[in-house]
Amino acid sequence: MRKLKQQIYELLQMKDEESAINQILEIAPSQSINPFFSFIQSTNDEIKWRAVRAMGKVAAKMASENLESARVVMRRLMWSLNDESGGIGWGAPEAMGEIMAQDKRLYDEYHKILLSYIDEDGNFLEYEPLRKGAVWAIERIGLYPS
Repeated sequence: MRKLKQQIYELLQMKDEESAINQILEIAPSQSINPFFSFIQSTNDEIKWRAVRAMGKVAAKMASENLESARVVMRRLMWSLNDESGGIGWGAPEAMGEIMAQDKRLYDEYHKILLSYIDEDGNFLEYEPLRKGAVWAIERIGLYPS
């Protein structure tokens, strides 16, 4: 597992992002998805955003093969934003938005939850940097005027 995580990290650092993502997509999504949960939290913006984009593609591929597995990914991202998770959920809203932008079925199922993160009567994200991530994600899926 550690070797795979290192391999994906090295691919995320490649100059040619499209080639890197294509190489990542050659790995079974069930194996490649887990490292992205840490990479989307990177303090290195380039790694974070490449991980967000790659995670969207990997989760969409996963959804095409096994929709329930992709739903598990979405639930893990949602859980990371929950106070009870013990974490902060850095990068989770952005990853959710990118995944939904890549797969309409997941968009249909989860876009209202994403919207609830900026709704004070919903699952409002009180921490502004997380809320900014949710706004970016909502813009990414085309529900928020930019």
